[in-house]
Amino acid sequence: MAGQRVEVDGGIMEGGGQILRVSTALSCLLGLPLRVQKIRAGRSTPGLRPQHLSGLEMIRDLCDGQLEGAEIGSTEITFTPEKIRGGIHTADTKTAGSVCLLMQVSMPCVLFAASPSELRLKGGTNAEMAPQIDYTVMVFKPIVEKFGFTFNCDIKMRGYYPKGGGEVIIRMSPVKQLNPISLTDRGSVTKIYGRSFVAGVLPFKVAKDMAAAAVRCIRKEIRDLYVNIQPVQESKDQAFGNGNGIIIIAETSTGCLFAGSSLGKRGVNADKVGIEAAEMLLANLRHGGAVDEYLQDQLIIFMALANGVSRIKTGPVTLHTQTAIHFAEQLAKAKFTVKKSEDEEDATKDTYIIECQGIGMTNPNV
Repeated sequence: MAGQRVEVDGGIMEGGGQILRVSTALSCLLGLPLRVQKIRAGRSTPGLRPQHLSGLEMIRDLCDGQLEGAEIGSTEITFTPEKIRGGIHTADTKTAGSVCLLMQVSMPCVLFAASPSELRLKGGTNAEMAPQIDYTVMVFKPIVEKFGFTFNCDIKMRGYYPKGGGEVIIRMSPVKQLNPISLTDRGSVTKIYGRSFVAGVLPFKVAKDMAAAAVRCIRKEIRDLYVNIQPVQESKDQAFGNGNGIIIIAETSTGCLFAGSSLGKRGVNADKVGIEAAEMLLANLRHGGAVDEYLQDQLIIFMALANGVSRIKTGPVTLHTQTAIHFAEQLAKAKFTVKKSEDEEDATKDTYIIECQGIGMTNPNV
């Protein structure tokens, strides 16, 4: 299977863990031997961090591949994939590294495995610089399932920065092919709801204050909708360590979902956390796109693999999305176009249509 090694420059564009995730997932799926150089070259701590390493090791194990140069601080890896297999796969960041990012790298691969898979992912469930697990379940899941597959996500334990200690189990069956998607009609906002949580030693009042501040902020702009944010005290047996945060979801008449979220940090008052999440949600509703800025880049790899033309309407195209497109074109040879939306209602907005002719990847095992 091993042909010419594909060379990837890990220092361009997003220049971080995302290049590693997209390129190793595509390498695994397409059976392309890979070399990634200059990994996280421009970051304050260059090279592989524990969470990147656990993601790489997981992909290696998923396909009985060979991985060289995979150690903390390494700026170059080579990867030679073999056949993707199902079964139970475990990845543990040993830190608060995000379980959601581990899922991002492994999910496309196990869709094309020979049999059903169970992914046991350990680390942070609600971590900075990554989607929160609540986002994965409430927004990513219902939208990505439009590609024609389903997955089950069982949150065994929540884990927060800096200790981690969370665990999530993802179960899914392989597919023959992915269907293309079209998400271009945003509709109007019909519901706004969310979850404001505290875990560990933090008082429940913090959850109530975050929720109340978020509701006040949203009401200034959207007056006619009931905003239902539930304050939650995570139970001791389902949360490891201390943490607080909030996620707010807006749902539209056409089934589009948008989110704003924020995590508490030491010394940041509860109102500020709530307001930050509310403002993020409102910003995502202003641009007229049908997906929020965090879903954009997560859909690219699935669009590239799907059998046919996919279209999504977005707000400003993020660097993460540009990076995912670049590598999907380089490695999978999918064809993407990004154009300003020509719809009249978008004339005054920064709205784009991302279109992709997918490669129609087929699972030989199904």
